[in-house]
Amino acid sequence: MNQLNLFIKLTRLKKPIGYMLLFWPCAWGLTISFDFSNNLNEYLFYLILFFLGSVLMRSAGCIVNDILDRKFDKKVLRTKDRPIASGKISITLGLIYAAILCLLAFLVLLNFNNFTILIALASMPLAFTYPLMKRYTYWPQLFLGITFNYGLILGWTAINSSISLDPLIFYFGAIFWTLGYDTIYGYQDIKDDEIIGLKSTSIKFKKNPYKFLILCYSLFLLNLLITGFFIELNSFFYLTFILIILQMFYFQLKKLNIEDSLECLSIFKSNNFLGLLVLISLIGGKI
Repeated sequence: MNQLNLFIKLTRLKKPIGYMLLFWPCAWGLTISFDFSNNLNEYLFYLILFFLGSVLMRSAGCIVNDILDRKFDKKVLRTKDRPIASGKISITLGLIYAAILCLLAFLVLLNFNNFTILIALASMPLAFTYPLMKRYTYWPQLFLGITFNYGLILGWTAINSSISLDPLIFYFGAIFWTLGYDTIYGYQDIKDDEIIGLKSTSIKFKKNPYKFLILCYSLFLLNLLITGFFIELNSFFYLTFILIILQMFYFQLKKLNIEDSLECLSIFKSNNFLGLLVLISLIGGKI
């Protein structure tokens, strides 16, 4: 039982925000490509597959992240008790767990068309090199955005078996959504990160984070709006779009205090609700 608890802690299974933020773009891409006049069984089937894939790949990613960051994690108050950093799980066992999770994710992936399988496999280097970026650049959150929102493209190709401009516009905007929320998340560790020499957009824009975050969220909203226009969503989408703006600017940025770690974490987690809100707006805009 103790080993099971360590595995759950290692993969952050009790912290669903991680895999949900990976899942929402998949669901968005699937939704904008699906014809809701057809039988919904296919939509629900793919939605379940994307959820399972998100949980499995996020869990594997956490393990790889913890292996690569184990020396840094020991020096940060929030992360020093992680199973690998604390030595409770060995690197070898961690790699075995990660391999099993990736194998299970591959079995899920095999349910998609060949094109989706191919471009999903092409994204694997992104998924497992992201943790290294904070050693070399102040823009690791940008790499996370490129990686975490890749599922939006996969959601589209699961139905269409090809890529068009619509999902690319949405994908580009979603990258800035992640760039924004992960910058907020980074303010929890900013003091420790500066001491041990890690880089982030949280550090780069610490003197004036609000202008940067407003820019990121505005670009996301603009691209979401353009996507809605291009795929001819109905008025429900535009009405819900107002709620999305309020959530991002009033409930997130207006309340943000980068000196308050708990507040930063709470605002970061609120993006799970935002993901759901965007999904509702897209579904309602298409039916």
